[in-house]
Amino acid sequence: MFACARSIATLRAETRGANLTKLSLTPWWNRQRHQDRRAFLISRGLITRASRSWFEAEGFVEVETATLQVSPGNEAHLHAFTTEAIATDGRRDRVHLRTSPEFACKKLLAAGEPRIFELGRVWRNRERGPLHHPEFTMLEWYRADEPYARLMDDCAALLALAADCAGAGKFRWRGRDMDPFAPPERLSVAESFARFAGIDLLSSVSVAGETDRDRLASAARDAGIRVADDDTWADIFSRVLVEKVEANLGHGRATILCEYPTPEAALARTLRKDSRVAERFELYACGVELANAFGELTDPVEQRRRFESEMTEMQRVYGESYPIDEGLLAALAEMPEACGCALGFDRLVMLATGATHIEQVIWSPAPYGT
Repeated sequence: MFACARSIATLRAETRGANLTKLSLTPWWNRQRHQDRRAFLISRGLITRASRSWFEAEGFVEVETATLQVSPGNEAHLHAFTTEAIATDGRRDRVHLRTSPEFACKKLLAAGEPRIFELGRVWRNRERGPLHHPEFTMLEWYRADEPYARLMDDCAALLALAADCAGAGKFRWRGRDMDPFAPPERLSVAESFARFAGIDLLSSVSVAGETDRDRLASAARDAGIRVADDDTWADIFSRVLVEKVEANLGHGRATILCEYPTPEAALARTLRKDSRVAERFELYACGVELANAFGELTDPVEQRRRFESEMTEMQRVYGESYPIDEGLLAALAEMPEACGCALGFDRLVMLATGATHIEQVIWSPAPYGT
């Protein structure tokens, strides 16, 4: 465990009596409001430095990839910020702020880097709230030629590291708490649907990855979930996950929710033992999603098919879509077997420090939408 110079308990004492939970129209740079947030921000720095040291000790190289991308990502429900690049000859091209460093990192894996991590800013439009900010920090890392279960061990180590830096014996969020030093529970998505909603999820997924929307809709209605006539299988899946499952995850100890159905894992390879599910997991603490990980798909033909399917769905729902990064597909053909994980760093800091809103752990929150 990495020793941190100053505990969050000491810093909290300096701001005792301050209202740390109330966010108002007062600007973030107001002296009193800044003082209310300062303990969390100082602790953020401690966790940042310790995280970098941990990755370096594990043999990772820190990378910095471009934030402007041809494609910001190709998942149906991720929305990017879009701008225009003007070339020296006056040509104008539409470009996007990345929603993740994933595409660039995979190209670096194809180039021969075996272990890389990036602690960098990403942007997601249409998102703001206690757990969401349009500009946030993502900790993303990749291991070439290693099993994706290794990432589960990494996540457990990072939880303990953050808690150690913040002097936190427990993580707490909205009445839920967990021990960040306890080994995480590993629970499949199918098991979680059965346990918390009484639904046999995989009966609605074929070995070819095709879905039975009506079967899942019937089971969801029996579980008390509202289903609209135009809801797709994916819509129903998400509603059950949000309404019945997520709040029950990460109590007492973290939960690794694994083996996602293949239709919900556009960037992951299928599990050898069961083609209905994929090598994808999410890390939950106190009901809060912290990380999303994959055993990476390296088949460019299959990846193109999945991207096109996601963009068709995005066009249907939102009336917009993003181009496919042809360079990424070319890189996948050269990329070794690998696994990768993306962790919401601000959320990790929130839980470790006891902050109640993401903007308490961001030095300068975005100047709109508050």
